[in-house]
Amino acid sequence: MHPQLPIDVDASTGIWTTDNLPMLYVPRHFFVNNHAAIEAALGRERHAQQLYDAGHKSAYFWCDKEAATHGLSGLAVFEHYLKRLSQRGWGLFAFDAVDADTGYARVTLQHSVFVLAQPELNDKLCYMFAGWFSGAMDWVASNTGRSYTTTSSETQCAAEGHDHCVFTVAPK
Repeated sequence: MHPQLPIDVDASTGIWTTDNLPMLYVPRHFFVNNHAAIEAALGRERHAQQLYDAGHKSAYFWCDKEAATHGLSGLAVFEHYLKRLSQRGWGLFAFDAVDADTGYARVTLQHSVFVLAQPELNDKLCYMFAGWFSGAMDWVASNTGRSYTTTSSETQCAAEGHDHCVFTVAPK
C-alpha cells in the first residue's frame, strides 16, 4: 500500500490539515506511552469507556465533515474512514462483513499500532478503536434514514496470538 494522503502545512501557523481537518503528527511510541500511562492511572475499564465515548463522537463528526468534503454518502463514508485510518499509521483496516441496512459490521485490523508497540503484552490492546466504528456506523444510519444505533467491541486481538484484530459492530 502506497497511501497518497494529502497533508497541507500552513507556513504561517504550522498547522497540518488533511481534507481541511486539523491534524497532529506524533511518534507512535509517544502516543502509545501516553495511552498506557492513562490506562494505568484510570484502570482499563474506565479508560476504555472514556475512549469509546470520545471516539464515537469524533468518528461521527469526522464522517459528517468528510461526506461534505468529498461528496460521499452512506456506507461509502465508513469505507473512506477505514481507508484514511489505514493511511495514518494506526494499522490496516478493512471490512470483513458489513450490512448498512442492519448496522452490523466486522472490521479487521492488521498491524495494529498498539500490538506493534507493546509486543510483550498478551491481551486485547486495541479497544480504543471500538467507539470509532460504532460512531461511523451510527453516522451511516443517520445519513441513510435508518433508526438503529450500534455498539462495537474488540472481539479478537492480534496481541492474543491471532493473525489480526477483529471488531464487531452490531445494533443495540
